[in-house]
Amino acid sequence: MNHPIPVILFAYARPDHLRRTLDCLRENKVPLIYAFGDGPRTPDKAAAVAEVRQILRGIDWCEVVLCERKTNLGLGRSILTGVTEVLSKHDAAIIFEDDLVCVRGTYAYLCAALEHYRQEPRVMSVTGWTHPIVTPGNVGEQAYLDGRAECLVWGTLARAWEGMQEDARTLMDRCKGKGIDVYHYGADLMGMAESELRQNIWAVRWLHWHILNRGLCLRPPWSMVEHIGFDAQATNASDGSKWANPPLKPCPPIPDPWPEPVENPECSRLWQKACGKRPTVPRRVYRFARREASTFARRLLATKQHAERQFTRHQS
Repeated sequence: MNHPIPVILFAYARPDHLRRTLDCLRENKVPLIYAFGDGPRTPDKAAAVAEVRQILRGIDWCEVVLCERKTNLGLGRSILTGVTEVLSKHDAAIIFEDDLVCVRGTYAYLCAALEHYRQEPRVMSVTGWTHPIVTPGNVGEQAYLDGRAECLVWGTLARAWEGMQEDARTLMDRCKGKGIDVYHYGADLMGMAESELRQNIWAVRWLHWHILNRGLCLRPPWSMVEHIGFDAQATNASDGSKWANPPLKPCPPIPDPWPEPVENPECSRLWQKACGKRPTVPRRVYRFARREASTFARRLLATKQHAERQFTRHQS
């Protein structure tokens, strides 16, 4: 693995959020940042985009490779192209957006996880985020592995990113073709897959890529990360009341040993509880369909019998 593991930072037009993100990266002693500044989507965003770029140019506490987009790619395309570009040069990376903060020790924790699992094919990613409603009750202070990937402060290896060229709908169909239950980690993934390209989102593709490969994401026992973008300026966040974390605690200890690459058996149930199960046919719809099928069968039988009588009469 090439060292150091870089942070890939995606920024747009929120200078106040970006300053907070950079403060926590500096506190974590991140040595190398690849920063991607998206172009303004509308003229009224030009001033904020310019301020963001000025902040990124002013980083003097670590090495920075800055890419200032001339046009607006939107978050989905920006992340897909940016991560692909960096992972063509590095074996691993940790990804931040400009509205995410973390506690001290997060970078070291995620780097250690990537290093430990770099030769384990089932482990495709790591993250600093979890939430009480989807955290198994038996983990204590130990990290655990989940079959649903994450998009809030996450890291991956170049080997796991290969294959992300396919869109989420295609990956979902491939899962179905292999007999994989696409509702296993929540019903919300179906709608997101359908709207991925139209809405220029990307994370659902990452989730389905894990599901297709039966990949695992390492999560901490409690969140080291919080989303600060649930506000009027947020470009890719909705009301975060359900997913807002309790006040962040200090970073958990780096595991010794790390858990075996086996999914915690509670994960699927918790995600279905939080994000919905496979939809079931309402009983009244079932009764209607059964009644209609019975009527159709009787009509079909009567038609057949009538045709047989006509045939017999004609023969005689």
